[in-house]
Amino acid sequence: MTVFDLLFLACALTAVVMLVLAAGLAVRGEGRRALAKLRKLGIGAVVYMGVVLAVAAASPRKIYRIGDTRCFDDWCIAVTGARRTGPEAVEVALRLSSRAKRVPQGEKGTVVYLVDSVNRRYDPVQDGGGIPFDTLLQPGESVDTTRRFAVPAEQRGLDLVYTHEGGFPIGFFIIGENHWFHGPAVVPLESENLH
Repeated sequence: MTVFDLLFLACALTAVVMLVLAAGLAVRGEGRRALAKLRKLGIGAVVYMGVVLAVAAASPRKIYRIGDTRCFDDWCIAVTGARRTGPEAVEVALRLSSRAKRVPQGEKGTVVYLVDSVNRRYDPVQDGGGIPFDTLLQPGESVDTTRRFAVPAEQRGLDLVYTHEGGFPIGFFIIGENHWFHGPAVVPLESENLH
C-alpha cells in the first residue's frame, strides 16, 4: 500500500464523517452549519480531484519491461516471457505473486490483452488452461501461468496491457494510479521470438 492509497483512505473516511456530521446537524435543525460542513467537504473534494487530475495529466504512460513486477496492493503480476507459438498465435508467460505477510491475496477484475502498433486490441483466447487472476495466493506465494492470443502474423509492435475492468474503478481516485489521459500501463513484447 502506497502513501497515496493511505491518503485516499483518509480522505474517504473524512468525507464519510463529514456527511454524518452534516446529516446530524440537519436533523437537529442546524441547516446553516450542515451546509457549511457540506461546503467544506465539496471544496476538499474539488481540491483532491484537482491534484489527481493534475498528476494524471503530468505523468507519462507507465511502461514496464519483461520481468518487471506490477503490484495492486499486495497482489502482483509480471510478464516473464512472450513467444509466437504459430503463425497467428502468441503466448505470454506471467507470474502472479503475493507480497502479503499474513492474508491470502487475489485480484478481481484484472484483465490482460495485447495491443498492436495501431492500438487494435487482442483478448486472450479462452482455452481454460490459464490460472485465473482471482485465484487466492497465500502470503509470499507465486504461481506461473500463460495467456494465449490469436494475432495475425504481420502484426508488429505488440504490447501487453494489464489493467482492471468491471467493478468500481477505485484506482481512478488514487493519486498516480489512474490513466485518464494516457492509457493503461503496457509491457512491450517485441523481440526476436515474436517475428
